[in-house]
Amino acid sequence: MTIDQAMTTERAIEFEHEHCAHNYHPLPVVISEAEGAWVTDVEGRRYLDMLSAYSAINFGHGHPSLIAAAEAQLHRVTLTSRAFHNDQLGEFCAALSRLARHEAVLPMNSGAEAVETALKLSRKWGYQKKGVAAGQAEIIVCAGNFHGRTTTIISFSDDPVARDDYGPYTPGFVEVPYGDIDALAEAITENTVAFLVEPIQGEAGVVLPPAGFLKAARALCAERNVLFVADEIQAGLGRAGATFACDLVDVQPDIRILGKALGGGILPVSAVTADWAVLGVIQPGEHGSTFGGNPLAAAVGIAVCALLETGEIQERSQRLGQHVLETLRTADLPGVKEIRGSGLWWAIELDGTGSTGREISLELLGRGILAKDTHTWTIRFAPPLVVTEPDLDQALRTIIDVLTERNTGTTP
Repeated sequence: MTIDQAMTTERAIEFEHEHCAHNYHPLPVVISEAEGAWVTDVEGRRYLDMLSAYSAINFGHGHPSLIAAAEAQLHRVTLTSRAFHNDQLGEFCAALSRLARHEAVLPMNSGAEAVETALKLSRKWGYQKKGVAAGQAEIIVCAGNFHGRTTTIISFSDDPVARDDYGPYTPGFVEVPYGDIDALAEAITENTVAFLVEPIQGEAGVVLPPAGFLKAARALCAERNVLFVADEIQAGLGRAGATFACDLVDVQPDIRILGKALGGGILPVSAVTADWAVLGVIQPGEHGSTFGGNPLAAAVGIAVCALLETGEIQERSQRLGQHVLETLRTADLPGVKEIRGSGLWWAIELDGTGSTGREISLELLGRGILAKDTHTWTIRFAPPLVVTEPDLDQALRTIIDVLTERNTGTTP
């Protein structure tokens, strides 16, 4: 088979399977076009995107202002490396600093790269500012975490699928139960430099912490001279119903990690934000990336920050998200253990007695809805924040119908 043949779903999947590493298990749909909250497959079928590339497409596919920013920059200069200055980087860092309420920004590319940057930054701060003995820095993480798939990051994962057979593992991490403030307090020692936490755990299935936990953890870290590091790669930039999920509980981290939607669904862009007291420990030559802070990424990042400055997108996410939770929770869905979420980000956890999350996702696919399972019994949903209310309501009706039919064998 060659790429020149008429492309059907089956042919495209076969071609990919033959030549692409099998590190994902995608649903059997081959997307060729997209606009707003909708995508179209190679055979012309349309689907409502209810996953948004795991929150990378918060502003929808092909948002006009983001595309315009990228197109304009494409015709000027796309890459200089940080060996030289470029005329977009300063403005991007200033805009993101304002948004994040931090003094400085370290731009990178992928989310995992930003997490690695935050880990290095925390350790260097610990040695230079806190006085931790060389090689003894510890970082506390949470059970059920997902921060990426690099060797260091999977070293503190408790997911065997992500972790097994990749050792030896990087030391220096201590795990505590997510949401357990007493366990966190007990785990902190004189060698603790940071507490790394997702304000809402994404890969685990949109798991929210207990009320008061983030606030208490923030206060504990301040008291014990430990950096509070918030991974907002999935939860941030409007997804959870605020600019950042930490804003929902009035918590300002020492270090904020951003990615995914920061690139506007156009290219990989990530960043670490902090005040100079923390970020200033990194000096020239001590950390970097060829593509980090490139002019194209910075131009798109500026446009992303502009979309979030008024707060309208965040308010809309919060309002529609509340409507989603009320609609699903009052539907009395069979076979459902829990419905949880924040903003336009929610999960349906099944009780394990009926169809699996993948089976439900496949049924939704057949009815024009794109969603994805995680950990067998959970389905995650994250539509673009620009989804229309009629489209969202139609999707909710379809979700309710599928869960009712699959778990009772009846048609509503």
